[in-house]
Amino acid sequence: MEVELDAARLEIFNNLLAEVAEEMGVVLQRSAHSANIKERRDFSCAVFDARGRLVSQAAHIPVHLGALPVSMQALVEWLDGRGEVLREGDVALWNDPFRGGTHLPDLTMVSAVWCEGRQVGYVVSRAHHADVGGRAPGSMPLGSEVYQEGLIIPMLRYAREGRVVEDVESLILANVRTPEERKGDLRAQLGSLRVGERRLLDIVTRHGPEAVTRWMEELQRYAGRMAGEALSLLPEGEYAFTDYLDDDGWGNEDIPIAVRISISGGSLKVDFTGSSGEVTGPINCPRSVTLSAVYYVLRCLLPPGAPFNHGSLERVEVIVPERSLLDASPPRAVAGGNVETSQRVVDALLGALAQALPERIPAASYGTMTNLALGGEKPRPFAYYETIAGGCGARPYKDGMDATHNHMTNTMNTPVEALEFEYPLRVLRYSVARGTGGEGRFRGGDGLERHIQFLESARLTLIADRRRRGPYGLGGGRPGKPGEDLILKKDGRIERLPSKTEIWVESGDVIMIRTPGGGGFGNPEDSS
Repeated sequence: MEVELDAARLEIFNNLLAEVAEEMGVVLQRSAHSANIKERRDFSCAVFDARGRLVSQAAHIPVHLGALPVSMQALVEWLDGRGEVLREGDVALWNDPFRGGTHLPDLTMVSAVWCEGRQVGYVVSRAHHADVGGRAPGSMPLGSEVYQEGLIIPMLRYAREGRVVEDVESLILANVRTPEERKGDLRAQLGSLRVGERRLLDIVTRHGPEAVTRWMEELQRYAGRMAGEALSLLPEGEYAFTDYLDDDGWGNEDIPIAVRISISGGSLKVDFTGSSGEVTGPINCPRSVTLSAVYYVLRCLLPPGAPFNHGSLERVEVIVPERSLLDASPPRAVAGGNVETSQRVVDALLGALAQALPERIPAASYGTMTNLALGGEKPRPFAYYETIAGGCGARPYKDGMDATHNHMTNTMNTPVEALEFEYPLRVLRYSVARGTGGEGRFRGGDGLERHIQFLESARLTLIADRRRRGPYGLGGGRPGKPGEDLILKKDGRIERLPSKTEIWVESGDVIMIRTPGGGGFGNPEDSS
């Protein structure tokens, strides 16, 4: 069958596939049980072709989406190695950070879509579960080994022929603190896949499997051409930058992330040689997370609305030293690499690109997801997790935005009403942290301040950064103010918290979090 391809049909098909992933996300959000998924929307969905190559994705979480191509490559290799395929009704599940995962709370589910005995693609759902076991509630401990961070799920079948494998589900639920909530979120992910399967099958039934396959391939070629043309307009040359993480929580400080970007011939070469080796604490990155940060920055360089898929990724070469902070080996702890180190990788990449594109690249944003995880036993077992927004870097033509999730995170906040309804917590203050943005011709955005009182005793983990070194300014702009975290004890004492810590809190204690402001842009004396 000859398939006619033209620009109009290609754009229509691009949007059809994107809507498959978007609808999957809506179903997941509306049917999930945990506040982290239904309120914060800490999940991502995407569509891949039958060879496991990214075709389309929803506007979800950059750190999830950029790692999914590595995840799918690992899945395809796993299936090929066993001489198997995912049949209709089968669902693969895993969270192994060293096989395309990010960190253990992110559970990935994949199902294949078949039509007339032919596989036409995969639909994928990745969601952050508020607890997957481990030594601390929320599964984000200040650990030194991945085993301390929760249950490691190797690639396995969560469902066969349309039915959940109950032994697999039971094993998972036996290793978490909130099994009913986890079961609800797992089933919500499964439901999102079923909707994705039906919507993709609708497209295939309407247009035919050969046409859909051809359009998927052409869409990838088109995205590659667009990426190449956009990159060919950038000034050629080499641009280097080094930024630092505060510490790893285990005594290692000023941890460098060095990058050298080479722009040539419509392609990028990104070399992280010179970055830190592996560290003791939980800020090591799986290679998939490092690639995710690179792909996010690549997407930022493309025109608005440009398709982003496997074809786009072929325009960048990434060099990462093995057994390093950015390509960690098992059993290194990685819970914070996904959320903290990924943000600093973006800061380093943008710092290098600012030398090539001073009129386009903003100053550094707050540079930390400020991960707050906690849990307890009263009035019932609970586990809560949230990332907290901060100030965005000033742009070359405009002030930065206040109190906004930025770069590798694209989540919402947990509304006060939902937080207080779900958990034994009371929000005493939630406001913009005025004056934290860096000065400049254009000011950096201000961070956020959140005070939470504990109504029951709980175990708390904080993994944050930019507490000693504020986000950098550009063009003469000043850095944003570093963040600060305090505990107000019920007896009136105030204790300053390190950026990465695990503590017990008592009923009546209050945690006070102030996130960093963004860097300023341009000489402050030039501001009007």
